[in-house]
Amino acid sequence: MREVVVLGLGVTKFGRAEVLGKTARELICEAALMALDDAGVSIKDIEVGFTSRVMSGQGTGEFLLEDIGMTGIIVDNVEKVCASSATGVRHAYWAVGNGMYDMALVAGVERLSRGLAPVGDFDTYQQLMGMGVPPVWYALEEQRYLHDYGATPEQVAQIAVIAHRNGALNPRAHHQKPVTLEEVMNSRMICDPIRLLECAPTSSGASAAVICTKEKARKYTSKPLVTIAACACGTPKYIAGGEALYAGEKMVADNAKKAYEMAGIGPEDIDVTQVHDAMAFGLIAHIEALGYCPKGEGARFVWEGKTEIDGEKPVNTDGGLNSRGHPLAATGLAAMAELVWQLRGEAGPRQVANARVALQSQTGLGGNIVHIYKK
Repeated sequence: MREVVVLGLGVTKFGRAEVLGKTARELICEAALMALDDAGVSIKDIEVGFTSRVMSGQGTGEFLLEDIGMTGIIVDNVEKVCASSATGVRHAYWAVGNGMYDMALVAGVERLSRGLAPVGDFDTYQQLMGMGVPPVWYALEEQRYLHDYGATPEQVAQIAVIAHRNGALNPRAHHQKPVTLEEVMNSRMICDPIRLLECAPTSSGASAAVICTKEKARKYTSKPLVTIAACACGTPKYIAGGEALYAGEKMVADNAKKAYEMAGIGPEDIDVTQVHDAMAFGLIAHIEALGYCPKGEGARFVWEGKTEIDGEKPVNTDGGLNSRGHPLAATGLAAMAELVWQLRGEAGPRQVANARVALQSQTGLGGNIVHIYKK
């Protein structure tokens, strides 16, 4: 494959739909134009597009091109719930890396209402048993984890404290106010042991990126080039015997192993990370699966400050889903944008010192994707 780089980025402010005051169409156009501008290209330079949305209408890609430039290119709409736009990046990576196109535009948007986002109407076992919402899945897994390893709810709640501290440094974040551990522990119980401030908000917003060959990128920018060094993805495997799979831990671990091998590195080489923390506990499951700490030690790893911006393994430096917000189909690209800004040295007060290698683990209904980026 040819070397593939992230040339341009665009992320809107995330927040409540009524506060942002923009339609989904306006939001995705805003993000796409920001990405084109950051890349130093125009819509006429784009050869293929991948757009994502989950609950915000149909025909996202066509409406985007109607507003920013109808050039006749292929645009495919990609949906994998929370991993939708990360999947769009994967498609662009494959298309550009394999020589089909030289430059792609990826974009995702969501305009959500308050409350729990539904997860479809396929009458799954979980739905029929009254467990068809994410807090229930995470709560059951967290309860098992606390029992198995002696971790405490306070250690898990500390994830939300760190997330809101980082989000306060991010002007695009949905929540920009630090919270204390006491505030998290005293917030309303959603699904025992998960409390309100441990849950990602249902946000609105959009994100976009321009993906192109490394060879072509130098014609458009003098900024540091960030390469997509690895992309590994897959869905869960059935495991007999009832082994506890914390937030898809085995799936994430398998994809991480593939990504590390593809990039020629190990977990010790990662400088900054973005993981899927729709509920705070998800961060613990991810960092263990990624090999940052042994199984069962993730809660203590967080409690000791090792995932903070100046810690041993900075995670979700922009506030993650918990504080940055979670506009489903825009989440993956926003996480990627944070990592690229970190590697470019453009993260401002959130900047991780000497960041050169980054990892993103994004999970949705449809599997998990692990991307590794190198400066």
